[in-house]
Amino acid sequence: MKWIVVALVLLWAAVPALFTGYDPIAGVPADKLLPPSTEHLFGTDAVGRDLFARVVHGAVHSLSGAFVAVGVGLLLGTLLGLLAGSLGALVDTVVMRVVDVLLSVPGLLLALTVIILLGPGTVNVALAVGIGSVATFTRLARSEVVKVRRSDYVEAALGSGGGFAGVLWRHVLPNSLGPVIALAALQFGAAILAVSTLGFLGYGAEPPTPEWGLLIAEGRNYLATAWWLTTLPGAVVVAVVLAAGRISRRIDELARRA
Repeated sequence: MKWIVVALVLLWAAVPALFTGYDPIAGVPADKLLPPSTEHLFGTDAVGRDLFARVVHGAVHSLSGAFVAVGVGLLLGTLLGLLAGSLGALVDTVVMRVVDVLLSVPGLLLALTVIILLGPGTVNVALAVGIGSVATFTRLARSEVVKVRRSDYVEAALGSGGGFAGVLWRHVLPNSLGPVIALAALQFGAAILAVSTLGFLGYGAEPPTPEWGLLIAEGRNYLATAWWLTTLPGAVVVAVVLAAGRISRRIDELARRA
């Protein structure tokens, strides 16, 4: 089921026209605030736009933001972890003290700080969420690199004349990535939640862009009369985050068995 959920939202992002023929931007005022039905699966919003169409078309904004955020955290965190775990005590101490400082700051607060510096917008939100996750990736990557760096086959590769950088690239890094990739899957769900949260707070996409967090924010004024405006987009976000978390655990189990 978890794979079906993730595959479905990826298809929403790639080919939204396969799932809905409604325009996510233009609405029909006469059809405003209609409840869910066979014609409008998620109902309509305050200006008559089909909510299901907006959720489907909004997948590309939320998922692309999450992919960028995870990519930033994965690349920078793995690089810093590799350096900290292989270049000696001084570099390790400096990098890990910086990581400790970053981990002491709540992720949302750190992301908001970065957004204040960069300005609002979908790309900046994704970068902010990614920077906020670098410390988590760094700590895990460093622990895996230290473990692999001390293994017999790495020592043998170094002792047989292999270059330090080459051994890191061919032996240490590939054998350290399993748990890091599992964390990336987990962070993907967390990134969707973080991007949606910042969108809800007004730092992400501008209206009328159909971004998931913005959809929930737009419906909060109609909770008493149109529950579907917040409940159904929120349920989609929850389903994707939970599916990504279960996939992460499965990847982690496979990585530990390898």
